[in-house]
Amino acid sequence: MEPVNAAIIYYSTTGVVHALAEAAAEGAAEAGARVRLRKVAETAPPHTVGAHPEWARHVRDTADVTEAAHEDLEWADVVLFGTPTRFGNPASQLRAFIDTTGPLWFRGGLADKVYSAFTASNSAHGGQESTLLALANTFYHWGGVIVPPGYTDPVQFTMGNPYGTSHVAGTGAPGDVPLEAARHQARRAVGTAAALKAGRGASHIGGQSGPTR
Repeated sequence: MEPVNAAIIYYSTTGVVHALAEAAAEGAAEAGARVRLRKVAETAPPHTVGAHPEWARHVRDTADVTEAAHEDLEWADVVLFGTPTRFGNPASQLRAFIDTTGPLWFRGGLADKVYSAFTASNSAHGGQESTLLALANTFYHWGGVIVPPGYTDPVQFTMGNPYGTSHVAGTGAPGDVPLEAARHQARRAVGTAAALKAGRGASHIGGQSGPTR
């Protein structure tokens, strides 16, 4: 069987979510997946970005990261989305990308894939869980298989968010715990996608057309 295809699609303003996305990409690769790390397009006007040195620096530092496209979603068996929290919701830049996927959704191109998500907020309890749950609403509409980390690894009892990896950006860059949590989340999502892919292949080979009665 071919390896699982994993797309890590994220938006990051100053680099915190980017660091989590890189860790998720590492975890997916550790699980044997072929990985694409993709950023979504920056939609904020240049003068707004330029007024914040950290934001402008991150845009420059990640200029070589390929921007996400619908083809990345079609290619993927599993997709992990990363976003900052914006008033308890995903950042508008990520939503802008998701909102262009209607034609792909309409023809069934987003169904039956594994989805998971991670986030960061500036303060503790700053809407992290509601942001991840808001993204899950999209996955429901797509007909996706949602795979959260839960408490399936010891790191989760330290990190503490069963919905998805999260980090308080106000404390600084992500340390060992959130980075390992992101790796674990990606490994778990890839493992689930691999099991689904293997099961579908076996079902196809067996020629079963419905449930056994």
